[in-house]
Amino acid sequence: MGKVALVAGATGLVGGQLLDLLLKDDGYEKVIAISRKPLTVQHEKLVNVVCELNHIQDYKPELKADDVFCCLGTTMKKARTKEAFSAVDYDAPLTLAQVSREQGATQYLLISALGANKDSNIFYNQVKGKVEEAIEKVGFKSYHIFRPSLLVGPRAEQRSAEDAAKTFYKIFGWLIPSKYQSIESIKVARAMLALAKQQQTGNFIHESKEIQSF
Repeated sequence: MGKVALVAGATGLVGGQLLDLLLKDDGYEKVIAISRKPLTVQHEKLVNVVCELNHIQDYKPELKADDVFCCLGTTMKKARTKEAFSAVDYDAPLTLAQVSREQGATQYLLISALGANKDSNIFYNQVKGKVEEAIEKVGFKSYHIFRPSLLVGPRAEQRSAEDAAKTFYKIFGWLIPSKYQSIESIKVARAMLALAKQQQTGNFIHESKEIQSF
């Protein structure tokens, strides 16, 4: 009998690619995707739970899965306030972890960011570090943290700052240490699926340099 996967952030860059991989993978008989709006993707294995991120706890019975993939994330520019940013990058991932664990999930895979550190002076890195630590305390049998550098891939939305960074990496990338090199989003998606299927026990952190190999 196949496993059940739960994906949050399926409309995002990595999340969308991961969803496609999961739907094609015979190891999963059902894929639950949480989204604020109905997904345009249709598949016999797909169950789309449409809800606001701050209402995840209200859908507890529908979020029963084995492996949970959290691809949630925003930017300060889009969020506009620290509170709004934290709601997406801290509150929602932690609530998802707590709810899914209560429903029997044993594995949680989180996309964080390069430089995540709860003691960082940079707010973005600080929030990422804090949510990593908070989810670790939820008590999953297997907990994987992925810390990619700048993600490159087919985004639906335009991010001018990221576009400028991509241009910089293209021209001067050879001068940048490997751990800071930009990374293709599909590599992160592949890494998440591959490591989830290994069914390891414990807490693991995967830095961008490691993820590049997928």
